[in-house]
Amino acid sequence: MNKNISWIFELTLTKGNANDLKKLMVELVESTENEPGALAYEWTLNEANNICHIHERYLDSNSALVHLTTFNDKFAARLMALGDATGFVVYGSPSKELKDALEAFGGTYMSPIGGFTR
Repeated sequence: MNKNISWIFELTLTKGNANDLKKLMVELVESTENEPGALAYEWTLNEANNICHIHERYLDSNSALVHLTTFNDKFAARLMALGDATGFVVYGSPSKELKDALEAFGGTYMSPIGGFTR
C-alpha cells in the first residue's frame, strides 16, 4: 500500500488579503521545495480571493513531520494571522506521531480503501 500522506488545508482570509497571502506563500514554497520528502505543494485561491486551499503531499509520515516542524517554527503564526482555518482533510494512513502533531488542526481523516498511485 502507498505510504504517501496528503492533505488539503483551507484558509479563509479574514485579517489579511490575497497579496499578503501570496507573499508568504513564496517563502513557504521555497522552504518546502528543499524538503526531500515533499512531493506536492500547491496553493490555490477562489475567484473572490478570500479562500485558499493548500494541497500538500509527502512521501510518508516522517516527511510530513519534517515539514510540520519547519512550518510550526517559522510560518504558522504568520499564516494564521491572515485568516481562519476552515477545513483540513488528511488522506492516507498517518502514523500516530503524525496524527498527534496534526491534532491542533482538527482535521478529518480519510483512510484508503482502494485505488492506485503512479
